[in-house]
Amino acid sequence: MKKRNQLIRTAFIIIVITSLVIVSIANSAAASDRPVYLVELTGAITAGQNSFLHRQVENAMEVDAQLIVIQMDTPGGLVDATLQINQLFLNAPVPIAVLVAPSGAIAGSAGAFILISSDIAAMAPGTTVGAAQPIAFSPEGAEPANEKTVIFYASHLRSMALEKGRPADIAERFVTENLTLDAREALELGVIEYLAGSVDELLNALDGVNIEKQGVVYNLNTDGAAIIQEEMNFRERLQNWLSDPQISFMILMLGILGIYFGLSAPGTIVPETAGLILLILGIYGIGLFDTNTTGIILLILGVGLLVAEIFTSGFGILGIGGALSLVAGAVLLPMEPLMAREWYATFLVTVVGATIGLLIILIFIAQRVIQSRKRWRDGSEFFNPPDRGITMSELNPDGMIRARGEIWRAKSEDGRVIPPGTEVRVVKAESLKLWVMPKEDKDQDPKGD
Repeated sequence: MKKRNQLIRTAFIIIVITSLVIVSIANSAAASDRPVYLVELTGAITAGQNSFLHRQVENAMEVDAQLIVIQMDTPGGLVDATLQINQLFLNAPVPIAVLVAPSGAIAGSAGAFILISSDIAAMAPGTTVGAAQPIAFSPEGAEPANEKTVIFYASHLRSMALEKGRPADIAERFVTENLTLDAREALELGVIEYLAGSVDELLNALDGVNIEKQGVVYNLNTDGAAIIQEEMNFRERLQNWLSDPQISFMILMLGILGIYFGLSAPGTIVPETAGLILLILGIYGIGLFDTNTTGIILLILGVGLLVAEIFTSGFGILGIGGALSLVAGAVLLPMEPLMAREWYATFLVTVVGATIGLLIILIFIAQRVIQSRKRWRDGSEFFNPPDRGITMSELNPDGMIRARGEIWRAKSEDGRVIPPGTEVRVVKAESLKLWVMPKEDKDQDPKGD
């Protein structure tokens, strides 16, 4: 009986162990089937980079990616975009690893904030992190931000470091002292967890590692996992280009100059129309308008310029400016979370198509107007005056005559009084005034025809 019980126990233990092994293998196989999302983050941190990262996180969640790897090389960037990226990393329901690479890359200023907020921090040999003290721009140039601002961002970076189990004092010194560390120093001080020269090397090191985030444990099985990498779309590229500090400053200055020249020479239309659009884009680029606000303002401006073109003689310039403003507004228009992406794509194609059609019509109308003005000038140096007319009022010696269904200012050629209703002929014309004489004086006039 004892032997039988022992056999039963042994069989039960073997079954349990076998089941656990099978489940472990199955989980491991399932994890290896889940892809890794790779995102390259280079250059200044801008609103375009922020939009790109948000879209990548959404796409990673849709395909059930096990990890997002950000390969970063940045000197810094916009504060608002950086803080939104920090919030994205801290709350994303998927582990996010940041690798400062390749060798020679830096994670300066905003890059230090992004590295600290990641779930897994890694650097390639020969890279640098730090120098995150905020700066302020003034007419005199760039200068360190005031003490209140420095303390705020130092506390924010310290808070994120504590959340991620990294040395808070070192993170704080990135802001207060402009501290910089190379890759090996960062590893020794615990600012990063891995020293990896490439993405493949990092994925090999992370294979089998468990990451805890917001109370959830993620088991990484990155050995041989498929890597998905996407490029920025047109909207994100436009945002990235407009948000570049150097480009946004130039656009802002061009907008101000356009409005100035337009006000200095009223009636030209082109400088003020282009200046207004550039001014809005420049303000957006330097971060005073968010993407949502800018898109809506450009759409309203575009409609306003098109209406102005209809009710004024803008020679197509206001219409072209309105069309361009509509396209820019449609591109920057925010994508609502509850709206299907297919709808947004269709909406964008519709706006662009309608705008192109409108531009073709406006260009055709402007061309016809220019041609008609040229033909009008070809008739005479100023205009083609009439040959004959009838006085509407007494010419003594000035008055009005009717000729060719039009009313003209006229003057008696020899100064005599010509009563109303008299048929007269035009002797000469200057500007918009006619010199006339009675028709019956034709035979006496040596100039008569």
